[in-house]
Amino acid sequence: MRTEFHAEIDHLTAELGQMCELAATVMAYATTALVHDDDDAAHRVGVELARLTRLHHCVSERAFAILALQAPVAHDLRVVMSAFPISADANRMGGLAANITKVTRRRESTPVPPVALEVFADMGRHAVLLAERAQAAVLVNDLVAAQRITEGDEVMNELHRRLFTMVLDDRWEHGPIAAANVMLLGRFYERFADHAVSIARRVVFQASGRLPNVSASPT
Repeated sequence: MRTEFHAEIDHLTAELGQMCELAATVMAYATTALVHDDDDAAHRVGVELARLTRLHHCVSERAFAILALQAPVAHDLRVVMSAFPISADANRMGGLAANITKVTRRRESTPVPPVALEVFADMGRHAVLLAERAQAAVLVNDLVAAQRITEGDEVMNELHRRLFTMVLDDRWEHGPIAAANVMLLGRFYERFADHAVSIARRVVFQASGRLPNVSASPT
């Protein structure tokens, strides 16, 4: 019976890792669609997001079943309870990446300036890296990987500030609509990173029973 229980825990952890991997994949496609105006990549965003959403529902069902049938305690209970917010964060990461693609499809009327696309390419690389680190942290309960997510978030915040500086500069010549799109896109990347940090916090909780303090939770 305990062998079956631990197999279910392992399966749950593997699915959470796969969700983080899919979030990285969706973001990679979304950034490619934005930076390179790639319609095929934009299509893949929807396909991979659907896979992520299905897995999100599977994780919730599995976690509820483990709670109801196995009554886990201590570390195992923390793993199962953390599955709900980790799954929600990873699913939201995919949704934020998909939002990038929605803005991308409006580019014919309000193109994103090339100088901003350079920043978004960097933001996309860091976003994918954060999701991959989240996957590693979840799969092996790795506190070091969790800490590296926080460090990567600081890089993302700096890139976000670069967008503010760019748009508010007196030399900005692309108009208010393009400025609004640039800031909206930057917000999607920044929130993606915030959700990766939230996953890192849950990994710390699983490993130590301590939930790090934060000023706010991502939405």
